[in-house]
Amino acid sequence: MKTDKKKQGKKNKEAGRRFELKVRKDLESKGWIVSKWMNNVEFMNECDSVKNINGKLKTVHEKYNGKLIPAKHKFRGVGIPMAIGTGFPDFIAFRLKIIKKSHLEYEVIGVESKGGDKSHKYLSKEEKEKCDWLLKNKIFSKILIANKGKKRGEIIYEDYI
Repeated sequence: MKTDKKKQGKKNKEAGRRFELKVRKDLESKGWIVSKWMNNVEFMNECDSVKNINGKLKTVHEKYNGKLIPAKHKFRGVGIPMAIGTGFPDFIAFRLKIIKKSHLEYEVIGVESKGGDKSHKYLSKEEKEKCDWLLKNKIFSKILIANKGKKRGEIIYEDYI
């Protein structure tokens, strides 16, 4: 029996959306303030990166030459609302870390939801490069990867290293 790829894709997308909502509620129950992350990292090709140094153009060869940009809305078809909030990672979460005399300090993390089966719980090469760039540029103090646990409803958070 052949599976209908269109129906399966819709089911997978809906399951992913439900898992993201579950992750968000779990983090909020643990004291985090959670919001959808509406930015993305855009990398430029090594040869595209050019800087003007003392009136001379110089090509910069950096592996992670990128910039933070607003996430683009995705066109899904005529009459279908555009997909909004397609940034990486899925969420930004923060909470009060230390309170000193008139000094507040917050811990800011990124959270990526990977609720699929074994083959979908790992980051792609592009996602790993984005995580490296976000950590290197101190956008987040750490990035957590949320996966489904073995028990029903269990969420496991792994620290991206």
